[in-house]
Amino acid sequence: MSSKRLIVLPLLACLCATSALAEEAPAKRVYQNTLKRLKNPPPLLADHPEFVEPIVEEARYEAPRLVDDENATLSVRAWRFSYNARGIIEMPNHINGKETAVIMVHPWGIDDGQGWKTPEPAGVCDFCTPTKNHLAARHTRTVIDPLLKRLRDDVALTMYSLRGAEYPVHTKLYRSIRYNPTDEERAAAKRELTELLNAFDYRGQPLPASLELSKETPVIDYFRQFPGLDASAKYNNTGFWDMAIPVCADVTMHRDDYVYYDADGYPPLRDFLKAQGIRHVILTGYATDMCFCATTAGYENLSKDFNVFLVGDATLATFPSNITPRFATNAAISFAALNQLVTQTSWIKSLKE
Repeated sequence: MSSKRLIVLPLLACLCATSALAEEAPAKRVYQNTLKRLKNPPPLLADHPEFVEPIVEEARYEAPRLVDDENATLSVRAWRFSYNARGIIEMPNHINGKETAVIMVHPWGIDDGQGWKTPEPAGVCDFCTPTKNHLAARHTRTVIDPLLKRLRDDVALTMYSLRGAEYPVHTKLYRSIRYNPTDEERAAAKRELTELLNAFDYRGQPLPASLELSKETPVIDYFRQFPGLDASAKYNNTGFWDMAIPVCADVTMHRDDYVYYDADGYPPLRDFLKAQGIRHVILTGYATDMCFCATTAGYENLSKDFNVFLVGDATLATFPSNITPRFATNAAISFAALNQLVTQTSWIKSLKE
């Protein structure tokens, strides 16, 4: 074999390999990061001021379309905050609903008539008091449920995430990534779960009547014995956190909606969504400063693999020391906007409209 032929063969192999890699590589586009100052824009997240304090910033900019799917069916305008740009940046997005999942984080069915309720006289769960839980339920009915209803036919799937593992009664009650129960199984499981939840003794210990304080460190001793949040068996009774949590009664579930369980971990959730062709996630739920960001289906996980849009008025932060979640939610969403896109219910529209 000639030396020329010896040289040509490796060159052909390299060219073929390069061509194959080029075919496998995802398509790229150059994004023109041009910012146009907006004049007198209205406040953000202003549609539901009872739940979220509207966001007002000195500088607001418009950027070009970020997500631009060929077969787009949904318009999702969104914004983020940049200290370097010294303001809020808004951009339109056109996304394909068939490649989109709507996920509601931790819609716990607490104090909603299904049987699971905050223990008395001092137990804590979810937003930590019955009054605050009822406010969150009103938010679910007023803001989240209408959004889920409106989007259900325009997206690939609707999903709810729950704390803990999937109990046997869950398997028969809700569709999961593993099993879709029959109507007969669901009806029987609903009765079973109601009986299980109502059979629990929702009584814990009362607040301490006296505390032992040292002369040197009374403040340390005080908070060690009487912390601001104790969700243990002391106040909630043994077994409270071992019960199957229901999806809250304030959302209208469809039989094809999915429920995912935190104990399964993020990788199976990621792989399931990918297998369904999901590229975009519209994220709603509770609580903005805790579960919404840091649990299995929270945005800290999902934003590693999907285009995530936080619905800023379809979430509530915990609100200790206040009768309203307005300011806490504003602060939590504003902080998340440093590295996440935020939208709002009125900004998510069908392109058919």
